[in-house]
Amino acid sequence: MANREEYTPGPASGAQIRKDGEKWTLILVRELRHSPEKVWQALTDPAHLREWAPFEADGNLGTVGTAVKLTTVAAPKPYVTETTVKRAEAPKVLEYGWGGNDMRWELEALGAGTRLTLWASIDRRFISMGAAGWHICFDVLERLLAGEPIGRIAGPTMKFAGWQRLNAEYAKQFGIETPSCPPNAPKG
Repeated sequence: MANREEYTPGPASGAQIRKDGEKWTLILVRELRHSPEKVWQALTDPAHLREWAPFEADGNLGTVGTAVKLTTVAAPKPYVTETTVKRAEAPKVLEYGWGGNDMRWELEALGAGTRLTLWASIDRRFISMGAAGWHICFDVLERLLAGEPIGRIAGPTMKFAGWQRLNAEYAKQFGIETPSCPPNAPKG
């Protein structure tokens, strides 16, 4: 395992927000050095998700209609969401819900790599926190796919200095006050 203590997230980037009525969507884009097929496996396979995602999955997310329980990692109390995969077009588009929010992953071949875009509906109060959390998850995912895993950094990320900085940077980018995390809110 690569040295987790040496990991420091880069500056806030690749995120935007969209508002449609009262509905807010966080959009995160990351270019990964790995094929869409390899990224798809990391997004759908429970063993891979366990290494980088902010939740555990009790089943594979790669098939439409599959019912899966997603358990938020390190939440103050157990937080389990039952979801059904709405769309799974390997290795291009994946849609399901998590914690009452819609999630859509888009994978686009980019040379030998992948442009990964996450569209996540989110409560406006948690936009910068969500962007910071997913930023770190994507960093961990990139290292996992490169064969240099540093282990999942999720759930207790608020205590991680890099998360605090990213939360403030994304809040500034989005033009909102830097929120403090409520004690029982799911992170992501």
